[in-house]
Amino acid sequence: MSSPTTMDDTTTAEADALREIVEHYFDKEWTDGLPVVPVTETLLAEFLATVARDPDEVLFSITHLNRHLTVRLAAINAAMAGCRSEYFPVVVAAWEAIAKEPHPARGIWQSTTGTAPLLVVNGPVRERIGLNSTGNIFGSGFRANATIGRAIRLGCINVFGLHPHKLDQATQGTPAKYSACIAENEEQSPWPALHTEHGFEASDDVVTAFVIRSVIHIEARHTQSPEQLARDLTDTIVRTGALIHEYTSALLVLTPEHADVFASAGWSKDDLRSFVYENAVRKREDLVAVGKDALSHKTRWRLAATHPDSMPDSASQTDAPDKVRALSNPTSIQIMVAGADNAGVSAVVEIFTLNPPRVHPYSHQQIGATA
Repeated sequence: MSSPTTMDDTTTAEADALREIVEHYFDKEWTDGLPVVPVTETLLAEFLATVARDPDEVLFSITHLNRHLTVRLAAINAAMAGCRSEYFPVVVAAWEAIAKEPHPARGIWQSTTGTAPLLVVNGPVRERIGLNSTGNIFGSGFRANATIGRAIRLGCINVFGLHPHKLDQATQGTPAKYSACIAENEEQSPWPALHTEHGFEASDDVVTAFVIRSVIHIEARHTQSPEQLARDLTDTIVRTGALIHEYTSALLVLTPEHADVFASAGWSKDDLRSFVYENAVRKREDLVAVGKDALSHKTRWRLAATHPDSMPDSASQTDAPDKVRALSNPTSIQIMVAGADNAGVSAVVEIFTLNPPRVHPYSHQQIGATA
């Protein structure tokens, strides 16, 4: 493939005019820091034609900001993000899944923690629109993944005003604030797909929305023991830096190679969940060492027992007060398969939880269905 070259004089004037429009979008702060696609009424109509929805229908609101995202506004931002019009039903379903989550409506996207939405797509739509589910799933190179995730970010900025240094108060943020949309590698998974675990048919197209803090890679090329691999994953989940609240939650994104280690040993997803839940334990002395051995009366976030606002955590009321669980329930662990099968590299995605945590710290929406 040849590299891009400069244009001849016949197209220079058009290119210069386009550049002026792009700069106008920058001047209006309608971007995420990268150039966006200028939107015409004709382009907008192409997007709206892909869904049987009233353009003025509200998909998601942040009530304390008194701002509302309509189907029309979602389409404008999807077009600006570089989506093809056939991606738009996925974007609509993503916003509806987000609307079912309590965190975004309560302002978590404004938090100093720097959270971001993560979208997971299942079903035949992955192939129809070219969503990447294999190599480099958290990286660049695939238009559908990049632009669908970016459509959500641009909506956050342009509809809800979540500009950095303004309503978005993230201390450091995360690269996921640009775009975070992946598909499950259902074809190479030895287990039922993520959406089928929650009542959907394999043939259904579904978006799952998470609120995430970070994605941590796990290098485990050394073992074929399911217990050893599961302990490696568990160790990352229970790191003290992850323990903001009393409990934490995680999405395990396993490569086919790692999923096969478990499946070949006869482990189901529930077996892995149960193992992680039972072993996701920290010694209280570990929490004392970092000042996280108690809870705040006001927020139930972790702090030192010597703090004047402290109260005992739940573990201190049990028969084994020196052993502190990091998870409230086996369902705090969700599992999917994605990535290539060329190395033993998986990921732990840290999911933001409530106090007390929900049984399911994520939300689903079938593509094409109403919320």
